[in-house]
Amino acid sequence: MNQEEQAKKIVMAAGEEALKLTAEPAEQATDPLAELLNRAQRAYAAYMEAQKEVATAYKEREQQIEKAYKEAEQQSNKAYDKATEQASMIAEKAEQQAEEAYQKAKEKAKEVYQGSARQAAKVREETLTQAWKVCKEATAQAWRIFQGDGGEKR
Repeated sequence: MNQEEQAKKIVMAAGEEALKLTAEPAEQATDPLAELLNRAQRAYAAYMEAQKEVATAYKEREQQIEKAYKEAEQQSNKAYDKATEQASMIAEKAEQQAEEAYQKAKEKAKEVYQGSARQAAKVREETLTQAWKVCKEATAQAWRIFQGDGGEKR
């Protein structure tokens, strides 16, 4: 070892010895039981303070959770309201479209009925006209035969 390191060791040792000498009278002057009681009181006070901090942190966390729940509930209610409103609008639109389709089908059925009725009336009229014509010819022929014409035309 060199001289510088030796000097440092001696200075450090002397400092430690001085600390011991100054500390011994202070330790002897105080009661060890009083010192232990004092330390226990400080530890208990620190424990109580830590307990208060834990309770405060717990309450803050509880408030945060409650706030998050209320926000989720509001969002859920808004989404529900929007979905039911949209469903109602879709149902109304579908009902309106169904009503329109029903009216169109009803009008179309009425047009088809009227067209069929007109066609049937036309066929009936033509059939009656043709039947009347046949009847008149048959009657005329019968009269000619009755009058002795022999069914020949003049």
